[in-house]
Amino acid sequence: MKKLIFALVFPILLISCEEISEEERGIPGPEKIAAKKPVMNIDSVENDLKEKGYQTFRYEEGDTTYLMQQYYMVFLKSGKNRNQDSTEAARLQKEHLTYLSKMAEEGFASLIGPFGGDGDIRGIAVYNTATLKEADSLARQDPMVKSGRLDVEVHPWWTAKGGKLN
Repeated sequence: MKKLIFALVFPILLISCEEISEEERGIPGPEKIAAKKPVMNIDSVENDLKEKGYQTFRYEEGDTTYLMQQYYMVFLKSGKNRNQDSTEAARLQKEHLTYLSKMAEEGFASLIGPFGGDGDIRGIAVYNTATLKEADSLARQDPMVKSGRLDVEVHPWWTAKGGKLN
């Protein structure tokens, strides 16, 4: 019985595995996706950043040139005023998350996230601004910081333009 089922099902499986053309499936194959990957023009990106007041430099390693950009690492630390009741703390947390989402959507914050545990440093935000003063000002407009529940510490931080977390 098993051989009969196998004999009937196997040919159906083979037929169903045939290659479907790009026109039929409506999406390009991997070869076209790889070919369309945009190449960053370092000169144009660097000139644009410098015109806007950003700090950059080039770093060469082998045959690869990296455009380094200065960002600002904002450490969100426990503030002096953490005595809000649970309702107020929840409201502030909601406003805090809304504010950070807005910073990300507007392109001011490139990386945001909390730390685990109950340490003094509660989270980080990497701000993509031209100056430390601007990053500090934006970080201090966060409702949690305004309320004193969080405080900020801002440090310049360099990374390759277009880099990503793996």
